[in-house]
Amino acid sequence: MKTLNDYNFENKKALIRVDFNVPLNDVFEVTDDTRIQAAKPTIIKILEDGGSCVLMSHLGRPKGVEEKYSLRHIVETVTTILGVKVSFVEDCIGDKVETVISNLKAGEVLLLENLRFYGEEKAGDVTFAEKLSKWGDIYVNDAFGTAHRAHASTAVIAQFFSENKCFGNLLAQEIESIDKVLNNSEKPVTAILGGAKVSSKIGVIENIIDKVDHIIVGGGMTFTFIKALGGKIGNSLVEDDKLNLALAILKLAKEKNTEIHLPVDALIADSFSNEANTKTVNTNEIPDGWMGLDCGPQTSEKFAEVIAKSKTILWNGPLGVFEMENFASGTIELGKAIAEATQNGAFSLVGGGDSVAAVKQFGFGNKVSYVSTGGGAMLEMLEGQTLPGIEAILQ
Repeated sequence: MKTLNDYNFENKKALIRVDFNVPLNDVFEVTDDTRIQAAKPTIIKILEDGGSCVLMSHLGRPKGVEEKYSLRHIVETVTTILGVKVSFVEDCIGDKVETVISNLKAGEVLLLENLRFYGEEKAGDVTFAEKLSKWGDIYVNDAFGTAHRAHASTAVIAQFFSENKCFGNLLAQEIESIDKVLNNSEKPVTAILGGAKVSSKIGVIENIIDKVDHIIVGGGMTFTFIKALGGKIGNSLVEDDKLNLALAILKLAKEKNTEIHLPVDALIADSFSNEANTKTVNTNEIPDGWMGLDCGPQTSEKFAEVIAKSKTILWNGPLGVFEMENFASGTIELGKAIAEATQNGAFSLVGGGDSVAAVKQFGFGNKVSYVSTGGGAMLEMLEGQTLPGIEAILQ
């Protein structure tokens, strides 16, 4: 696996695919700079070598050129985070870009305009990728969040660099962290899978069930399992067409000696609202008109015991509707248990949009081993799929 450490960037232009698809507010200020911060080590290493950086990214889902999706809005934030003045050019291909890049000096950073202003980017157009490839001597992919897309700048472009292509620090760390959980883990290994639907996690479950000792199930997907086992779930979220699948998963886990842990109690509500009436009941005894929105205290205690014995922990998905304060307790208690296990020597990997949001919201970011920056990309890796953006560098 070629990384930045395999190259000296002195007097070289590095063309870096970053993931600067960051959220902006109504006045175009960056509201979460995590992805920009994550790219900083790669950019700084190249500059310290004596190279220059040409950064390319997408932002949002524009239909053609839309000013609100212009990357000019983030230039000031990127400059502040890097501590280096970042220049901007109002296109990503063409004569104007060529002129600016030909004048780029060692130690300088240039940000290109939104790649998705061109439909060719998402289409994986070879001609578009070749035009982009002219802007660098070495191609660096550091965008894990888009590594599962076969887009021009993430996968197709690599063919124009033969030997001069590598992973950036962030992407290399992502690959190593997921590989550590899947293939080089210290046992016991525990995977925590939350979220709304069993169907969205079935690929992950099937791929990891051989590799983990425990699977903790939480969130809305709990109730598909509980109903499949004959429990009463009231008005809780359920996938009625996946009841047989839930039973098949439980049967497969038994065959593989993998223990599945389901919530034993739930905090239920009489409406989907933070102001709803609530009470705690057994997960298989939820009355009609009520729905489970968080796991209960007995479940938190049970899950914490499993996590305390674990040496490797994967967390993908919250245990309740943590966005509402009254239903955040299960997710917070889980975070505390993982943080404590990490402090005691376990390796913990957190990934998936909602889990990452919870980790940030409740202050666990620095208390786990690694927080992944890519939701869809991480899920596909956990499912055992080959990611085009990674494969392109390895070829």
